[in-house]
Amino acid sequence: MCLIVFAWRPEHPQVLRLAANRDEFHTRPSAALSEWHDAPGVFAGRDLEAGGTWLGITESGRFAALTNIRAPQQKPGLRSRGELTADYLLGQLSPMAYLEQVMAHAADYAGFNLLLGDATQLWHFNSQEGQARRLQPGVYGLCNANLDTPWPKLLRARQALQEAPDADDEMLLWVMADTARPDDYLLPNTGVGLDIERLLSSVFIASADYGTRASTVLNLGRDGRWSVIERSFGPHGALLGEVALQK
Repeated sequence: MCLIVFAWRPEHPQVLRLAANRDEFHTRPSAALSEWHDAPGVFAGRDLEAGGTWLGITESGRFAALTNIRAPQQKPGLRSRGELTADYLLGQLSPMAYLEQVMAHAADYAGFNLLLGDATQLWHFNSQEGQARRLQPGVYGLCNANLDTPWPKLLRARQALQEAPDADDEMLLWVMADTARPDDYLLPNTGVGLDIERLLSSVFIASADYGTRASTVLNLGRDGRWSVIERSFGPHGALLGEVALQK
C-alpha cells in the first residue's frame, strides 16, 4: 500500500473514512478483496507470494493497513511486512498491546508504516521513528515516508478528503484515480532517481511493470458496521474488477 488518506472522527457516526492505493509490481501475485477461506471473519486482499495483506477489516471492525517506507539503501527484511497487518486482523490484542509486540521485533522487517485500530481508537507506527502514536481526530495522509510527510500526491489527495469528508465512495475512488504529476521541483529526493520519482509521483500510478494494483475505500461506523469497495487494476491502469462488501 503506497498512499492512504483518512478522516478519523471518533465522535461522528462514521468514525473512519479511508481511501487507499496499493502500488506493486504487476508480476507479484495477489488476490482481490474477499473473506479469507482459512480465516472466516477476515476481509482483505491477499499477497499470494508471502500470504499477508496490505489492508483489511474483520467482521467485528478491527482494521489494519500498511505502507512501505521508500529507502533504497535499506536491507531486505527477514520477514514479510504483510504479516503485520494479517496478524492484527487474526488476533484479539488491543491496538496498543499489539504494537508493543511489533516494536519488539520491528527490525525483522524492512521499513514500514502500520495503521490499525477499531471503531474506538486508531494508532500509527512508523518503524524508523520507533514510537507508536494514538491518533487524535483529524484528516491525515500516509505515503512511503512518515505520517503527513508533504509529498505532492499526499497533499493533493488529503486536501480532496479535507474538502469533502462525506463525499460518496465513487468520488473518493475518483480522487484515488488521479494520474496528474507535479513539476519536477516539487518531487522528493528519495534516492531512486528522477525518472522513478516522476513515475511514483502521481496518486494513481500506471505503467507496464509497476503501478496501482488496487484502489480501496473503507468506511467504519461507530456502531461497528462497515463497508469496503475495492477496484483492481493491471498494467497501464487497466481495470480488472471491483468488489464491494459490507456488514
